[in-house]
Amino acid sequence: MPTDLRTEDFDYPLPEELIASRPSAQRDASRMMVVDRAAGSVRCGAFTEFSEMIGDGDLAVFNDTRVVPSRFFSDDGKIEIVRLGGTEPELWRCMVRPGKKMRVGKTVTIAGVRGTVEAILERGERLLRFDTPIDIAEHGELALPHYMHRDAEQIDLERYQTVYARQPGAIAAPTAGLHFTPERVKALPHTFLTLHVGVGTFRPVRAERIADHQMHPESFEVSPETAATINDARRVIAIGTTVARVLEHLSLGGREITPGAGETDIFIYPGFEFHRTGALLTNFHLPKSTLFMLVCALAGSDLMREAYAQAVAERFRFFSYGDCMLIL
Repeated sequence: MPTDLRTEDFDYPLPEELIASRPSAQRDASRMMVVDRAAGSVRCGAFTEFSEMIGDGDLAVFNDTRVVPSRFFSDDGKIEIVRLGGTEPELWRCMVRPGKKMRVGKTVTIAGVRGTVEAILERGERLLRFDTPIDIAEHGELALPHYMHRDAEQIDLERYQTVYARQPGAIAAPTAGLHFTPERVKALPHTFLTLHVGVGTFRPVRAERIADHQMHPESFEVSPETAATINDARRVIAIGTTVARVLEHLSLGGREITPGAGETDIFIYPGFEFHRTGALLTNFHLPKSTLFMLVCALAGSDLMREAYAQAVAERFRFFSYGDCMLIL
């Protein structure tokens, strides 16, 4: 892997009005840019074409993680807390804002329950221990990406969730899957794995050289049935970068996909050799983000820059609630 690539190399101009802050009227009504790596071509199309591009022996792999309410506010409204997980119901690993008010020993109250900061972890995360468990579903809300510039609303409870979500644990949605209706999933040869999208979704790359950036680990699980189905496929089409990361984590060095559960902090950027991702359906990603670096690794930086420039010119909708891209 090259060590001289810089974060600035993965910037691109994006008019703010192209950022989708709300979902489209219909899940499957998105536009789709088709990037053909072999031909070096880019064209604009529609997501409704996706099923037509699935051939014999192809397999679509979906991430069935389910987004859980992760954003909380203190009863006085002064502290914002994003819950990242925890080993016990009363013990939360979380991000807090403002951090200066949440040092070790400080307390915060949510829904009348007092929590105390037990430790400050690497990257500024806090360990909060509450006197009793808090009902997360009742008192939390979805942690929408910051670029939407709004709080979660009723519509997000449905639309910021894939129709096949079934394994609770994600902070953010695997957004490539948001385009699918139940009928479109059923019509495809497919299987599911799980990767719980974590805090890395919210963290920008701050390192000047991308090789110095450290990914946040995310937990995954692959069943024996899924592993066997993937290994038997002629071409695997990853529905989203989360799926691609699990596939490439498990197939490093050309290994077969093996079942099991674990964590991955794999960082994919240009120079990476893909082993199991034959094609990728994905949304458009933030400038200088690790996910934009991943698609540049798969399709080549020049072709990806051309595709993104065309998407801007054609007024595609960007990011979580935006349009999609199929890299073949």
